[in-house]
Amino acid sequence: MTLYYSLVFFLLVLEMVLFMLLLIPLPHTAKRKVFNFISGNPIISKIIYWLRITFVFILILFLDSVNRVYRVQLEVAAAGDQAAKGAAILGHERLEVQARKFYSQRNMYLCGFTLFLSLILNRTYVMIIDNIKLEDRVKAFESNKNYKENKSSEVAELQKQLARKEQDLQTLKKQSEGLHKSYNELSDTYAATQNDEGKKGK
Repeated sequence: MTLYYSLVFFLLVLEMVLFMLLLIPLPHTAKRKVFNFISGNPIISKIIYWLRITFVFILILFLDSVNRVYRVQLEVAAAGDQAAKGAAILGHERLEVQARKFYSQRNMYLCGFTLFLSLILNRTYVMIIDNIKLEDRVKAFESNKNYKENKSSEVAELQKQLARKEQDLQTLKKQSEGLHKSYNELSDTYAATQNDEGKKGK
């Protein structure tokens, strides 16, 4: 794996760790302090700014890998046409095309999963911030003396919004687990392919 794809892989692992940290259940006051610190810290905002620039480069790598997958598919189809016409294809040529196809697909999946998880992370972070604000508003309404008389309908609406946000958060968690499972299956397939190629090479 080249250096920039190794960096993309490192970023993907970092995103998975951050996502798991976001899902750690914390008391409301601790969660509010942590997220207020994250949203108000100038160093973290600079890091987020540079990460956004990095994701633009990852998007370019993703588009390049999609283009390579398409070109390799054309080569595989051309090799299949030559074999159908009776032309002899050397084993190492066919193996080289298959290896390029696998590496280009791996790079496409790696960049695609990294971009997709960055969107999930961003959306989860925004939803948690919204949940904290809604919880603060609900607590403020509950502490208000006129809560039962004037604000019951608004509190009910806020509680519905909070329930919807929690449901969206659970849905994103399930999608992330599915993404993680798909990535692990792809890694296992890659390891099995590498072992098969090593055995063939011997």
